[in-house]
Amino acid sequence: MRINTAVLVSGGGTNLQALIDYEQQKGDSCPYKIVCVISDHKDAFALERAAKAGIPTTVRSPYAVMGKEAAQAADRDTKRTAVSDAMLEDCRKFGAQVIVEAGCLTVLAGKILSEYSDKIINLHPALLPKYGGVGMWGHHVHEAVLANHEKESGCTVHLVNEVCDGGKILLQKKVPVLPDDTPDSLYARIAPHEHEALLEGLLLLCSKF
Repeated sequence: MRINTAVLVSGGGTNLQALIDYEQQKGDSCPYKIVCVISDHKDAFALERAAKAGIPTTVRSPYAVMGKEAAQAADRDTKRTAVSDAMLEDCRKFGAQVIVEAGCLTVLAGKILSEYSDKIINLHPALLPKYGGVGMWGHHVHEAVLANHEKESGCTVHLVNEVCDGGKILLQKKVPVLPDDTPDSLYARIAPHEHEALLEGLLLLCSKF
């Protein structure tokens, strides 16, 4: 049995590409099948990667979901809930059994968390519980790691719950922080491990079915 998987994205989609590549390599023996890619940003290059692989895509930005005027007037929590509810509709429509956050910047809220409890994983570019929470994404994380003179960093795959970056940790990959590191060089060393970690996390999730 292959597990229908929805992938949530925001940007370039390199982690999505790693999942697509593995699925194409394994074919019918792959334990997951990516049934849709959902972006909270209309210009995300990840959408092009998905389209090239023949995977259906949707855009669920606050503007797309609420309309421009309503989105501009809404607070952060209202927008998160609206986007999350729209993403939930897509997951239902495409029959997703699990959800992978692959660089998606929307902090999920509301019904999607209860309906997919213990079936959503997220990749975070640090060794949680350090450097997690709202505002800790991308280079913000790497800058904080360097500012605090950490000896190691890496990435974490965890289950998603109502606490941002607060769900159960499934696995981590570690890399040393070098004396001359910049946010860019640290990211470059962590990125390949992110691809491995997200794939391992998804395979682990699929093994629970």
